Amino acid sequence: MQLSQAHTLESQLDVVIMAGGKGTRMKSRTPKVLHTLGGQTLIEHVIHMAESLGARNKVVVVGHGAQEVQAALSRVSGLRFALQEPQLGTGHALQTAAPHLPDEGLTLVLSGDVPLIQRETLELLLAASEGHCLTLLNLYKDEPYGYGRIVRGGKNAQNPLGGIQAIVEEKDASADERGIKEIYSGVMVVPNRLLKPWLKRLEPNNAQNEYYLTDLVKMAHEDAQPIQSYITRNELEVSGVNDAVQLAQMERAYQAQLARSLMLSGVRLRDPARIDVRGELVCAADVEIDVNCVFVGKVILESGVRIEPNCVIAHARIKAGAHIKAFTHIEGDALQDSTLVEVGELAQVGPFTRLRPGAKLGREVHVGNFVEIKNASLAAGAKANHLAYIGDASLGERVNYGAGSITANYDGANKHHTRIEADVHVGSNSVLVAPVTIGAGGTIGAGSTITKDTPEGALTVVRAKAVSIMNWVRPVKKSKKNDGL
Repeated sequence: MQLSQAHTLESQLDVVIMAGGKGTRMKSRTPKVLHTLGGQTLIEHVIHMAESLGARNKVVVVGHGAQEVQAALSRVSGLRFALQEPQLGTGHALQTAAPHLPDEGLTLVLSGDVPLIQRETLELLLAASEGHCLTLLNLYKDEPYGYGRIVRGGKNAQNPLGGIQAIVEEKDASADERGIKEIYSGVMVVPNRLLKPWLKRLEPNNAQNEYYLTDLVKMAHEDAQPIQSYITRNELEVSGVNDAVQLAQMERAYQAQLARSLMLSGVRLRDPARIDVRGELVCAADVEIDVNCVFVGKVILESGVRIEPNCVIAHARIKAGAHIKAFTHIEGDALQDSTLVEVGELAQVGPFTRLRPGAKLGREVHVGNFVEIKNASLAAGAKANHLAYIGDASLGERVNYGAGSITANYDGANKHHTRIEADVHVGSNSVLVAPVTIGAGGTIGAGSTITKDTPEGALTVVRAKAVSIMNWVRPVKKSKKNDGL
């Protein structure tokens, strides 16, 4: 499709997304279109595709769980909702959407439970419509049970397949029609000038007593309107989700697509079958990812980042050359940029480290096993190698934070800040009671509880005097036969 033609079609394009079905086979109280695939709801995948086409109107037809669906999509701008109540078939669904559609242009009909439809396919479908034809997205299927069959006729040299005359649903098909391998995917393009009059003519004259959208094809044939089609060979992109098994299968197929795309861009995946991306993973060159890693929300991995096995990373930027060791859990917050986790260049994190919202690690920072950091920054070269908690704090360059040490940041009502200036050494098992500042170059003796600011360059030790009681006898446990006497 040429750019000029694509622009013309997009400027006239309306998209209707069918999302009113109950999804009984999902065996869930959650409306089917709100089940997730790759960290997004099924319908969000479809909406994003409509947005990528530049549609002027996006109409979501809701029915079962309408309030829940609308609430879940409230953060998506530019949507219009049409309530289908009761649900009387696909034709009835489009009838409810019709008041939101202009009289001119094209309407693209998509399904909210078909999340992997590709933009290139839809662009080719729109091009096949030439801006004025009813056009169907079809495919060939060896086992077409349950799908609407494409009935053709009038084969000739110019049209060896024959012209499309009707779509016959499974329950209404004859034995011969059930043998047809060409099926309708559920995706169509209809000129608005024809769509509205046709919708008014729909009648529920079928086995299910419903208004079939597919009857538009028969009307177009009767009215001598041209009918076009585009045939896809990618069954996955037009596959719907009807139960939990299909959802799981589609999840693996989706992850396989992402893994392939990552590898083709230069990412080294130890095993492409053992990665889960539940959002957007952006990788530069020479990134290495080991097995069983999960990425949530937007995660950016800069050049040369290494991720060891079994890590969970959410809403984070990992800068060039950083090394995330096994079993690290990074959990930034998507709601605010300030709470995204940042790991600096050449930093080392893990194993078994937890970085919570607001953690900011500078260049060559080392954070080791069983260290938890929340809303705190560690400047270049700072180290907290094991068994520590750093919350609501700022650590200067080259700080060494000892094992078992914590910032006591919460007084039961409010959080307070701890400032540790450059080149400080915090001894093991120390407690820094915020608000407090540890002066540059200072040393905190092991086992100290610090409640006041300390001077620069000083050794500060806060300990009780050791007391030894000679010949002390430990308590002896009572025997059972004397219990209760």
